Amino acid sequence: MLVSAKEMLDKAKAGHYAVGQFNINNLEWTKAILLTAQEQNSPVILGVSEGAGKYMTGFKTVADMVKAMIDELNITVPVALHLDHGSYDGCMKCIEAGFSSIMFDGSHYPIDENVAKTTELVKLAHDNNMSIEAEVGSIGGEEDGVVGKGECADPQECKSIADLGIDMLAAGIGNIHGKYPANWEGLSFETLDAIQQLTGEMPLVLHGGTGIPEDMIKKAISLGVAKINVNTECQLSFADATRKYIEAGKDLEGKGFDPRKLLSPGFEAIKATVKEKMELFGSVNKA
Repeated sequence: MLVSAKEMLDKAKAGHYAVGQFNINNLEWTKAILLTAQEQNSPVILGVSEGAGKYMTGFKTVADMVKAMIDELNITVPVALHLDHGSYDGCMKCIEAGFSSIMFDGSHYPIDENVAKTTELVKLAHDNNMSIEAEVGSIGGEEDGVVGKGECADPQECKSIADLGIDMLAAGIGNIHGKYPANWEGLSFETLDAIQQLTGEMPLVLHGGTGIPEDMIKKAISLGVAKINVNTECQLSFADATRKYIEAGKDLEGKGFDPRKLLSPGFEAIKATVKEKMELFGSVNKA
């Protein structure tokens, strides 16, 4: 069932586990993630970047697809449909389209402007029974044209945003989108701890979940992270499985070129990746 992310994340924060946000890019991605969540009896968040939303022809198409798929596949675990790194205009479009959650990324604005825009969107989201995520600091790397240098967030600024009534807070703690470079210095747990001390029960969000060592994931959860975003790892799994299928010449055997067969190995690879992450995050049997 499609729900706000608030209740699932409040439960995760209290229970010291995290709910995975897995970004969707098409029907295969969506189906694979939903089926895995049901099989693992885990709550799940489907993330949609503005670029992916445009690729799938618009947010309304995405919302209608997800709602229909939940119904057709008889998905009973809690599912949130969430805008990832949304602009102000993107948030407004997702509210209209029927998403159940949004993220407003105002981290590139001066803090006063971030506060003002977030304040307005908090009211709109809650009036529509939607959860809302905000961001302070920046996530390193690039995702759909959103470029961040990876600056650690100011804990006091985090408190200012958290006090606006948001449901979850993304704060830069040295994490990045995409693959982590060999010289990556790791997560700043000192910053994360300081943020949790000031924001209390607020569920914290860790973006750039691909490639972070398991011990760091578990420590981040112990320090208040209740939502972890994964996108690149599913893309890499899908690409690797598809490459092996084609390099083995499977697409030339019989009707191996049929998209339903051609995309099947990648589909199964996404399911395996999502299952692995749900087990690591501790969300299995928490629906």
